[in-house]
Amino acid sequence: MKKLLISFAAAACATGLVSAREIVKTPAYTWHGDTITQGVYMAYAPNATVIISTYSAQPGYYMGIDKEWHKRNDLSGYPQLSTPNTLHRAIYNMGMDEMVNAVEPDTTLRTGKEWSGVWTRDVSYSILLSMAYMQPEATRISLLRKVDPMGRVIQDTGSGGAWPVSTDRMIWAAAAYELYLVTGDKDWLKTIYPIIKKSLYDDRSSGLYSAKTGLVKGETSFIDWREQSYPKWMQTADIYQSEALGTSIVHARAWVVLSRIAAELGHKDVSKDAAEQAQKIVDGVNANLWNKDKGYYNMYLYGRDNLIDNPRAETLGETLSILWDVADADRARTITENNPTTPFGVGIFYPQIADMPAYHNNALWPWVGAYWAIANAKAGNEQGVMQGIGAVYRPAALFATNKENFVLENGDIATELNSSNMLWCLAGNIALTHKILFGIDFTEKGLAFHPFVPKALGEDRTLSGFEYRGCKLNITVKGFGSKISSFTVDGKEQAALITPAQAKKAKGKTLDVVIVMDNQPIAPLKVNNVSNAKAPLTPIARLEGKTLVWNPIEYIGSYVIVRDGKRIDTVHTTTYDASIPGEYQVIGVSTDGVEGFASEPMSTRMQGMFQPEKATKTMTSGEIKYQPTGDIAGFTGHGFAETDHANQTVTVPVVIPEDGEYTLSVRYANGNGPVNTGRSCGIRTVELDGASLGTVVMPHRGKGNWSDWGYSNSVDFKATKGKHVVTIVFKPYNENMDMKTNHVIIDAVRLNKK
Repeated sequence: MKKLLISFAAAACATGLVSAREIVKTPAYTWHGDTITQGVYMAYAPNATVIISTYSAQPGYYMGIDKEWHKRNDLSGYPQLSTPNTLHRAIYNMGMDEMVNAVEPDTTLRTGKEWSGVWTRDVSYSILLSMAYMQPEATRISLLRKVDPMGRVIQDTGSGGAWPVSTDRMIWAAAAYELYLVTGDKDWLKTIYPIIKKSLYDDRSSGLYSAKTGLVKGETSFIDWREQSYPKWMQTADIYQSEALGTSIVHARAWVVLSRIAAELGHKDVSKDAAEQAQKIVDGVNANLWNKDKGYYNMYLYGRDNLIDNPRAETLGETLSILWDVADADRARTITENNPTTPFGVGIFYPQIADMPAYHNNALWPWVGAYWAIANAKAGNEQGVMQGIGAVYRPAALFATNKENFVLENGDIATELNSSNMLWCLAGNIALTHKILFGIDFTEKGLAFHPFVPKALGEDRTLSGFEYRGCKLNITVKGFGSKISSFTVDGKEQAALITPAQAKKAKGKTLDVVIVMDNQPIAPLKVNNVSNAKAPLTPIARLEGKTLVWNPIEYIGSYVIVRDGKRIDTVHTTTYDASIPGEYQVIGVSTDGVEGFASEPMSTRMQGMFQPEKATKTMTSGEIKYQPTGDIAGFTGHGFAETDHANQTVTVPVVIPEDGEYTLSVRYANGNGPVNTGRSCGIRTVELDGASLGTVVMPHRGKGNWSDWGYSNSVDFKATKGKHVVTIVFKPYNENMDMKTNHVIIDAVRLNKK
C-alpha cells in the first residue's frame, strides 16, 4: 500500500492534479480533473484503462474492496468514448468491461459478481438503462427466461411469497418494448404481446388496482426487504394492501406499452382498454400521492381499513414519474428541486428509518442515481445532473468497480448485502454518457438525440462505432447547453433523428453525426441539498378501554393523532381519548418537523368473527411442502378449513348486525415458506352471496409455522342486516408464482363496521 500511495502521489504531482479544474464538489467529495477525492482518500485514472484508488473500507467489514481496476476484456466491438477527461473515459470503460463479464456463456445477463441468474426487476431496469442496445441478444434471451409456463411474467421471490405482495414484475413490459425500439423487430412484438396482456389482465382480475384511488397495490418497486422500508408492525398482507408510487408508475407504463403494441398489431379494443387503464393509474398517482407542501410525490399509502400517506420521498418512483410523463413539466422541475439530496447523493428514500441498518434504508444505489441524473436532464436541472453523475462516479472510482449499494451517511460499502460488477449499476454507468451527454433516445420514430451537456462537462467528445439497425454512427457533441444549434449527418444538416429508413439505407456503413450545442447557459434550477436525516421511532400503541396509549419516544416534538385515516389532533402527551368509534393511529414528529411512521391501527368499532362452515383440527392435503412439527394451536372456535388446488372453496356463514359499510379480512396460517421470500403466497377471491368483493391475499408467515395466525388484507363492502354467506374461492387468475402450492388454512372471517 505504501508503494501504491507513493506512486499515486507522484502521478498526481506529475499531471498537476492539485490544480485541476473542479467538476463536481459537495461537502463529501470533489471530482477535479482526472481525480476524485474524499477526505484522505483519492481515486485517479492514469489512463483510460486503469483506475487506482487508496480507499479503505470500514474496519472489520466482511467484503474486501478493489484498489485497482485494469481493463481485462476486448472492448473494440463496442462504442468507444473519446473525451479530454481521462477519469470519465476510464469509468465508462470500466462499465463496458464489467458488462462483458456480465454476459454468461448461455447469453443471459448475470445479476452481479456474487449473484448468478436472471432476476426480473434487475435485468429489466438494466435493459432500460443501456443493455437493450448494448446487449440486444442477451436482453432477448434473459427476458424470455422470466416467463412462466402459463405465459406470465415471473415475479421473483419477494415478501411473503412473491406475487401479489411484490407486484413490480411488469417492469418487464417496459424493458421488452425498449428492445423493440432498438431492433424494430415486429416478430418480437408478436412474442411479447400475449405475455404482457395476460400478465396485466391477471393483475387486474386479481384486484391489484384500487377501485377507490386507482393506484396499484403491493410492495414498492425493487425495495423488497420488508423491514427496510415499512414500519415493523406491518405484516406482508399489510404490504399487499399498501399502494406505492413506484409500483403504480411501473404498471401505468406497462399498460401504455400494451396499448402501443396492440395498436401496432391491429388490436384496437385492447389498445383502447389499455390506454384507459394506464390513465386511471396516472390520475390516481397525481390525485392521491402528490405532496404539494414538499414538492414531490409521497412514497406510498399504508394502513389497514383506512390508508394514510407515507410522506417520504422515494427516488426511483420520483424519477419514473418524470421519465414516463406521469408528472407534467412543472411538477418534474419541482421534483428535481425538492427531492432531498445528501452530500453523497440521493437516497433510496428520505428520511431514513432510525433503528434499521443500511441496505435500502440509509443507502445510495448507483443505478437509481443514474436514473435520477437522467430524469434531471429531462427536467432541465443542470446542477441536479452534475451531482447525479458525481454520485455515481465517486463510488465507481473509489471502489474500482460498479458496486451495488453504499451507506448514505458515509459513502462506504458496509451495507447488509453487496456485490461488485453489478449489472444494473454498470448499466447506469454506461447510460450516463450515452443518454445524457450524447442524448441518445430510442423512439418509435427512430434514434433521437437530446444531449444535455452541463457547462462543467462542455468539452468536445466523440462516441465511435455506435450501432443502430445495421449501420454504425460516429457521434460527436461539441460545446454545452440543453439545445442543439446544428445537427449534421455526413456534413448535411437534418433533424436530430436517425430514422429506421435512413439506417437501412446506410446498412453496413458508418455515418458521421456532429451535434453542435448552443453554448447558452441552462436556466438555473436549485437542488435540495440536505444532511442525511433519520425519522423518529414508531410509537407502539394499544387500547386500554376507550383510551389510546403509547410509549414515549425520545427527542420528540409532538404526536399527531389519526382517526380513520385523517389527522384530527396534535398532542404532547402519550394518551388520547378514543371514545369516538374509529381506527386510531399516532405519529411521532421530531422537534425539527420530521415525521416517523404511524403506529399500528387500533379499531374501536364493532367487530365480528365467523367460523368456516366445515372445519377440522387436522391437515390432510398431500400438497403441503412443510408439515407442522406438532399439533396446530391458536385457532379460534372449533377448528379451521384447509384450501388448496384440490379444495378450492371455503364457505363461511355470517350475520350482518345492521345495514352499512364493512371491511372483511381472513384469519389464516400459511407455513409454506419464510416471511421474506418464496413463491407460494395464498390468493383467493372472496364473494358475498355469490357476488365478488375482491381478493384476499394470505402470504407466508414462516416456514412450517402452521400455528402462526395472522390476517389477510381487508376488503370493503356494503351489506344489509341479516344472514349472508361469504365464499372464499380459488379462481384461475388467483394462481401464484409457484403454481403448485397455493395453500392456506383458514380459521375465521373477521368483519369490521366502518
